[in-house]
Amino acid sequence: MCLANTCLAIILFLGYGVCNPANSQDYSVLRKEMVKNQLELRGIKSKAVLDVMRKVERHLFVPKNFARAAYSDEPLPIGEGQTISQPYIVAFMTEALNVQPGDRILEIGTGSGYQAAILAELCKEVYTIEIISKLGRRADSLLSTLQYKNVFVRIGDGYQGWPEAAPFDAIIVTCSPAEVPVPLQYQLKEGGRMIIPVGHTAYQELVLITKKNGKLEKKNSLPVLFVPMRDKKGKRY
Repeated sequence: MCLANTCLAIILFLGYGVCNPANSQDYSVLRKEMVKNQLELRGIKSKAVLDVMRKVERHLFVPKNFARAAYSDEPLPIGEGQTISQPYIVAFMTEALNVQPGDRILEIGTGSGYQAAILAELCKEVYTIEIISKLGRRADSLLSTLQYKNVFVRIGDGYQGWPEAAPFDAIIVTCSPAEVPVPLQYQLKEGGRMIIPVGHTAYQELVLITKKNGKLEKKNSLPVLFVPMRDKKGKRY
Protein backbone atom coordinates (compact mmCIF):
# COMPACT_ATOMS: atom_id res chain seq x y z
CA MET A 1 0.00 0.00 0.00
CA CYS A 2 2.01 2.88 -1.30
CA LEU A 3 1.63 6.24 0.40
CA ALA A 4 3.51 8.22 -2.19
CA ASN A 5 6.28 7.95 -4.74
CA THR A 6 9.29 10.20 -4.92
CA CYS A 7 10.85 9.16 -8.21
CA LEU A 8 11.62 11.88 -10.71
CA ALA A 9 9.24 10.45 -13.27
CA ILE A 10 6.28 10.99 -10.97
CA ILE A 11 7.36 14.51 -10.11
CA LEU A 12 7.65 15.34 -13.80
CA PHE A 13 4.23 13.96 -14.59
CA LEU A 14 2.27 15.47 -11.73
CA GLY A 15 0.63 17.82 -14.22
CA TYR A 16 -0.90 14.91 -16.07
CA GLY A 17 -3.99 13.07 -14.94
CA VAL A 18 -7.37 11.81 -15.90
CA CYS A 19 -10.18 14.17 -16.79
CA ASN A 20 -11.99 15.58 -13.78
CA PRO A 21 -13.98 12.68 -12.29
CA ALA A 22 -16.40 15.17 -10.75
CA ASN A 23 -17.63 15.98 -14.27
CA SER A 24 -18.10 12.42 -15.47
CA GLN A 25 -19.44 9.08 -14.31
CA ASP A 26 -18.02 7.24 -17.29
CA TYR A 27 -15.40 5.25 -15.41
CA SER A 28 -14.41 3.36 -18.53
CA VAL A 29 -13.25 6.61 -20.12
CA LEU A 30 -11.42 7.54 -16.94
CA ARG A 31 -9.57 4.22 -16.92
CA LYS A 32 -8.49 4.68 -20.53
CA GLU A 33 -7.22 8.18 -19.76
CA MET A 34 -5.42 6.87 -16.66
CA VAL A 35 -3.62 4.23 -18.71
CA LYS A 36 -2.68 6.70 -21.43
CA ASN A 37 -1.53 9.61 -19.27
CA GLN A 38 -0.22 7.90 -16.16
CA LEU A 39 1.12 4.57 -17.40
CA GLU A 40 2.04 4.66 -21.09
CA LEU A 41 3.65 8.10 -20.85
CA ARG A 42 5.78 6.87 -17.96
CA GLY A 43 7.08 3.84 -19.81
CA ILE A 44 4.77 0.96 -18.89
CA LYS A 45 4.99 -1.20 -22.02
CA SER A 46 3.47 -4.59 -21.22
CA LYS A 47 0.29 -4.97 -23.28
CA ALA A 48 -1.10 -7.45 -20.77
CA VAL A 49 -0.58 -5.04 -17.87
CA LEU A 50 -2.01 -2.07 -19.77
CA ASP A 51 -5.04 -4.11 -20.82
CA VAL A 52 -5.81 -5.28 -17.30
CA MET A 53 -5.36 -1.78 -15.88
CA ARG A 54 -8.00 -0.63 -18.39
CA LYS A 55 -10.29 -3.48 -17.35
CA VAL A 56 -10.26 -3.68 -13.54
CA GLU A 57 -12.61 -1.14 -11.97
CA ARG A 58 -10.48 0.67 -9.40
CA HIS A 59 -13.42 2.76 -8.18
CA LEU A 60 -14.94 -0.38 -6.68
CA PHE A 61 -11.92 -0.81 -4.40
CA VAL A 62 -12.04 2.59 -2.71
CA PRO A 63 -14.59 4.05 -0.26
CA LYS A 64 -17.61 5.46 -2.07
CA ASN A 65 -16.71 9.03 -1.15
CA PHE A 66 -13.42 8.59 -3.05
CA ALA A 67 -14.89 6.84 -6.11
CA ARG A 68 -14.71 9.95 -8.28
CA ALA A 69 -11.00 10.24 -7.52
CA ALA A 70 -10.29 6.55 -8.15
CA TYR A 71 -8.43 7.15 -11.41
CA SER A 72 -6.40 10.12 -10.23
CA ASP A 73 -2.61 10.01 -10.07
CA GLU A 74 -2.33 9.38 -6.35
CA PRO A 75 -2.80 6.86 -3.56
CA LEU A 76 -6.13 7.06 -1.72
CA PRO A 77 -7.16 6.19 1.85
CA ILE A 78 -9.06 2.93 2.36
CA GLY A 79 -9.46 3.11 6.13
CA GLU A 80 -7.49 1.74 9.10
CA GLY A 81 -4.64 4.14 8.27
CA GLN A 82 -3.94 2.32 4.99
CA THR A 83 -4.02 3.34 1.33
CA ILE A 84 -4.60 1.95 -2.14
CA SER A 85 -1.43 2.45 -4.16
CA GLN A 86 -1.07 4.96 -6.95
CA PRO A 87 -2.06 3.33 -10.28
CA TYR A 88 1.44 3.78 -11.70
CA ILE A 89 2.98 1.89 -8.78
CA VAL A 90 0.51 -0.98 -9.22
CA ALA A 91 1.33 -1.18 -12.93
CA PHE A 92 5.09 -0.81 -12.38
CA MET A 93 5.25 -3.61 -9.79
CA THR A 94 3.03 -5.89 -11.86
CA GLU A 95 5.11 -5.37 -15.00
CA ALA A 96 8.35 -5.89 -13.07
CA LEU A 97 7.14 -9.33 -11.94
CA ASN A 98 6.70 -10.48 -15.55
CA VAL A 99 3.56 -12.40 -14.58
CA GLN A 100 2.82 -15.55 -16.59
CA PRO A 101 -0.58 -17.28 -17.02
CA GLY A 102 0.47 -20.36 -15.06
CA ASP A 103 2.02 -18.48 -12.13
CA ARG A 104 1.03 -18.88 -8.50
CA ILE A 105 1.66 -15.56 -6.77
CA LEU A 106 1.92 -14.57 -3.11
CA GLU A 107 0.90 -11.03 -2.17
CA ILE A 108 1.77 -9.53 1.21
CA GLY A 109 -0.60 -6.69 2.11
CA THR A 110 -4.03 -7.26 0.57
CA GLY A 111 -5.32 -3.80 1.46
CA SER A 112 -8.27 -2.98 -0.76
CA GLY A 113 -7.82 -6.09 -2.91
CA TYR A 114 -7.10 -4.06 -6.07
CA GLN A 115 -3.58 -5.39 -6.66
CA ALA A 116 -4.82 -8.94 -6.09
CA ALA A 117 -7.53 -8.40 -8.72
CA ILE A 118 -4.97 -7.10 -11.22
CA LEU A 119 -2.77 -10.15 -10.64
CA ALA A 120 -5.72 -12.56 -10.77
CA GLU A 121 -6.46 -11.42 -14.32
CA LEU A 122 -2.94 -12.38 -15.35
CA CYS A 123 -2.02 -15.55 -13.45
CA LYS A 124 -3.35 -18.89 -12.25
CA GLU A 125 -3.68 -18.23 -8.50
CA VAL A 126 -3.14 -15.39 -6.04
CA TYR A 127 -2.55 -16.01 -2.34
CA THR A 128 -2.87 -12.74 -0.46
CA ILE A 129 -2.31 -11.97 3.22
CA GLU A 130 -3.62 -8.99 5.20
CA ILE A 131 -2.76 -8.39 8.85
CA ILE A 132 -5.66 -5.97 9.47
CA SER A 133 -8.69 -8.22 9.78
CA LYS A 134 -11.27 -5.58 8.82
CA LEU A 135 -9.48 -4.83 5.56
CA GLY A 136 -8.89 -8.50 4.82
CA ARG A 137 -12.53 -9.44 5.30
CA ARG A 138 -13.71 -6.51 3.20
CA ALA A 139 -11.31 -7.34 0.36
CA ASP A 140 -12.24 -11.04 0.49
CA SER A 141 -15.94 -10.19 0.26
CA LEU A 142 -15.43 -7.79 -2.65
CA LEU A 143 -13.20 -10.16 -4.60
CA SER A 144 -15.75 -12.94 -4.14
CA THR A 145 -18.55 -10.65 -5.29
CA LEU A 146 -16.51 -9.82 -8.39
CA GLN A 147 -16.11 -13.57 -9.08
CA TYR A 148 -12.35 -13.79 -8.56
CA LYS A 149 -12.32 -17.50 -7.80
CA ASN A 150 -8.54 -17.78 -8.12
CA VAL A 151 -7.80 -15.40 -5.22
CA PHE A 152 -7.33 -16.79 -1.72
CA VAL A 153 -7.31 -14.34 1.20
CA ARG A 154 -5.79 -14.97 4.62
CA ILE A 155 -5.83 -12.78 7.72
CA GLY A 156 -2.38 -13.03 9.26
CA ASP A 157 1.22 -11.91 9.54
CA GLY A 158 2.60 -11.45 6.05
CA TYR A 159 6.21 -11.64 7.25
CA GLN A 160 5.71 -15.38 7.72
CA GLY A 161 4.25 -15.85 4.24
CA TRP A 162 2.03 -18.81 3.35
CA PRO A 163 4.34 -21.82 3.78
CA GLU A 164 1.80 -24.58 3.07
CA ALA A 165 1.05 -23.07 -0.35
CA ALA A 166 4.71 -22.45 -1.24
CA PRO A 167 6.75 -22.34 -3.36
CA PHE A 168 5.53 -19.38 -5.40
CA ASP A 169 6.51 -18.29 -8.88
CA ALA A 170 6.37 -14.66 -7.77
CA ILE A 171 5.94 -12.64 -4.58
CA ILE A 172 4.75 -9.05 -4.35
CA VAL A 173 5.00 -7.09 -1.11
CA THR A 174 3.03 -3.87 -0.64
CA CYS A 175 4.37 -2.85 2.77
CA SER A 176 7.95 -2.11 3.71
CA PRO A 177 10.16 -4.20 6.03
CA ALA A 178 13.67 -3.06 6.96
CA GLU A 179 15.07 -6.20 5.29
CA VAL A 180 13.71 -8.87 2.96
CA PRO A 181 11.85 -11.37 5.23
CA VAL A 182 13.71 -14.67 5.44
CA PRO A 183 10.51 -16.80 5.23
CA LEU A 184 9.62 -15.16 1.93
CA GLN A 185 13.07 -15.92 0.56
CA TYR A 186 12.53 -19.62 1.22
CA GLN A 187 9.00 -19.56 -0.21
CA LEU A 188 10.14 -18.13 -3.55
CA LYS A 189 10.56 -20.81 -6.21
CA GLU A 190 13.89 -21.27 -7.96
CA GLY A 191 13.83 -18.84 -10.88
CA GLY A 192 11.04 -16.89 -9.18
CA ARG A 193 10.71 -13.13 -8.90
CA MET A 194 9.94 -10.89 -5.94
CA ILE A 195 9.16 -7.17 -5.90
CA ILE A 196 9.38 -5.54 -2.47
CA PRO A 197 9.91 -2.08 -0.94
CA VAL A 198 12.79 -2.27 1.54
CA GLY A 199 13.99 0.30 4.05
CA HIS A 200 12.97 2.54 6.89
CA THR A 201 10.11 5.03 6.75
CA ALA A 202 12.30 7.94 5.67
CA TYR A 203 13.79 6.12 2.68
CA GLN A 204 12.74 2.96 0.88
CA GLU A 205 13.82 1.35 -2.36
CA LEU A 206 11.66 -0.88 -4.50
CA VAL A 207 13.79 -3.97 -5.03
CA LEU A 208 13.34 -6.57 -7.77
CA ILE A 209 14.69 -9.96 -6.71
CA THR A 210 15.33 -13.06 -8.81
CA LYS A 211 16.21 -16.39 -7.22
CA LYS A 212 19.00 -18.17 -9.09
CA ASN A 213 20.82 -21.27 -7.84
CA GLY A 214 19.31 -20.70 -4.43
CA LYS A 215 20.67 -17.18 -4.17
CA LEU A 216 18.89 -13.84 -4.45
CA GLU A 217 19.93 -11.42 -7.15
CA LYS A 218 18.74 -7.93 -6.20
CA LYS A 219 18.20 -4.87 -8.33
CA ASN A 220 17.03 -1.53 -6.95
CA SER A 221 14.45 -0.01 -9.26
CA LEU A 222 12.60 2.92 -7.71
CA PRO A 223 12.56 5.10 -4.57
CA VAL A 224 9.16 4.76 -2.91
CA LEU A 225 7.23 5.30 0.31
CA PHE A 226 5.02 2.44 1.51
CA VAL A 227 3.35 1.80 4.84
CA PRO A 228 5.68 -0.19 7.12
CA MET A 229 5.38 -3.94 7.56
CA ARG A 230 4.26 -4.66 11.13
CA ASP A 231 3.52 -7.69 13.28
CA LYS A 232 0.20 -8.32 15.04
CA LYS A 233 1.26 -6.18 17.99
CA GLY A 234 2.05 -3.25 15.72
CA LYS A 235 5.83 -3.56 15.99
CA ARG A 236 7.66 -2.80 12.79
CA TYR A 237 9.73 -5.46 11.05
